[in-house]
Amino acid sequence: MKLNLNNSLIVVEGTTDKNYLSSFIDSSFYIVNGSAITSKDLEFIKLASKNKQIIILTDPDFPGMQIRNKINNYVKGCYNAFVKKELSIKNHKVGVAECDKNEILRALQNIKTFEKSGENILNLEDLFELGLSGTANSKELRILISEHYNIGYCNAKQMLFRLNCLNITKQELEEVIKNVRH
Repeated sequence: MKLNLNNSLIVVEGTTDKNYLSSFIDSSFYIVNGSAITSKDLEFIKLASKNKQIIILTDPDFPGMQIRNKINNYVKGCYNAFVKKELSIKNHKVGVAECDKNEILRALQNIKTFEKSGENILNLEDLFELGLSGTANSKELRILISEHYNIGYCNAKQMLFRLNCLNITKQELEEVIKNVRH
């Protein structure tokens, strides 16, 4: 049985991704041809967002993050599905088409939108105090936090933005850090 996302437009990087996903997901797909995303692509996605839920499902690598950021900056209200990099590697390639079906479905069940609403709850100093920035193991801790909130791996500045969009408080973050360290 196919997952039904018929009121969604899933944005992917390439034809291989679309062909793989359409074998078990009933949805519309839009291919941006990798990092060659154009202003016409962005305009189309923005126009489509008036009638469809936009889900960005890009590869868990630097070009995928760049594409995701361009779309999120241009089209407000997009949903983001993140696949785990370690589960997205096959034959020395990293990508959505290399994931197994369960990882894709998990990512789609945990979509996030990064709409800022009001004041920032966290600041860079908070991340520094919590060990998410500026320490020898801050990258490893950011990976654990990213996995906990299913927001994809990111540097400290991007993490701050994503956590603030999700209205995560310093106290909530402290509790999560306590739990992921044990």
